[in-house]
Amino acid sequence: MYGIKLGCGHMYCGQDAVKALAELTGERKRAYIVMSGTIQQELGQLKMVTDVLEGAGFTCRSYTDVEPEPSFQTVLKGAADMAEFAPNWVIGFGGGSAMDAAKAMWVFYENPEYKELEDVMPPNEIKNLRVKANLCCIPTSAGTGSEATRAALIKDTVKKKKYSIRCMKGRLVPDVAVLDPIFTTTMPKGLTASSGMDALTHAIESYVTPQANPYSDAMAMASFRYGYENLAECYEHGDNLEARANMLAASCMGGIAFSNCALGIVHSIAHTFGAEYGVPHGLANAIVLPYGLRFNMEDPKTAKRYGELAALVGETDLLEAVMKLRRRINVPETMREVVKDEADVMAKLDALVDKAFADVCTPFTPRMPSREEMRSLILEVYYGERR
Repeated sequence: MYGIKLGCGHMYCGQDAVKALAELTGERKRAYIVMSGTIQQELGQLKMVTDVLEGAGFTCRSYTDVEPEPSFQTVLKGAADMAEFAPNWVIGFGGGSAMDAAKAMWVFYENPEYKELEDVMPPNEIKNLRVKANLCCIPTSAGTGSEATRAALIKDTVKKKKYSIRCMKGRLVPDVAVLDPIFTTTMPKGLTASSGMDALTHAIESYVTPQANPYSDAMAMASFRYGYENLAECYEHGDNLEARANMLAASCMGGIAFSNCALGIVHSIAHTFGAEYGVPHGLANAIVLPYGLRFNMEDPKTAKRYGELAALVGETDLLEAVMKLRRRINVPETMREVVKDEADVMAKLDALVDKAFADVCTPFTPRMPSREEMRSLILEVYYGERR
């Protein structure tokens, strides 16, 4: 038996979807908007959101102190500020970091008795949600799919480890998602590329995990097709609203897919480099993906599934298709181009292996590596060749 939740309560998609915020309900009408930095404010995008909300009678407060990789300390700080404001809607507005931070702050706002990340980690079930507030997410990048997922990725800056706050019953999935492509047109090319590759990684990994099912398959296949066919156009012509809307759809469907099955070793290694060296999540996945594909292809069943995805976009070899797309959108070939302190990586290699094995995604990868294979794979990701 398996349970399925196909996204949030309601998704508003396409041009002018932001206007749907006027339909948010609640007696108190207080909205707490969580962002990663002030970029949305500087671009005038925050005003687009608050104009709609205030026109519908809402009072708004913004929180902008979320890092690119949200920390637990930031979550606690935001939850305390949220408690002082007492909103009945929490809105994550931005990329995956802003949306994940909003989810985590919401959890601790609803449950002030919780003090540590371990309090909300599986197998512990989150006690209260939707008692004080509901959750809305507005993505400004197309990659994480956080607007439709049951988890929030939070970094412990002391232990240098990432934790996935999750509710296996799907209660952490937002109530409302607003997918308006206008918010993604200002993304720099580098972010468009890395976030888009993150979406493709979600689609690919969820399609080959042993936890895959007919419902996750449908979302993964559609996510991969829309993502592969639109990412380069978004990269080269960022003002193409149709392509941007299609990438938002790909990202969202990828989030729905992996929330209903799992991910794998690409994410395990990406999380490891992200936690240890601060490599942005999308970029880390973009770099690791082909190495993970090559490793998993040695499993015949997985190789067959990869072929099915390639056929969806008129290709015969998924690895070659991914490599071709990566070159077109200028993704770095190796992790060494991003993490330049080779001596530090080599000194910490055993610890990196340990972290990759301990990652929440590793148990669901289609081909489980031995310790030596994991070590070799991390070295290959770093150097671009097997060692």
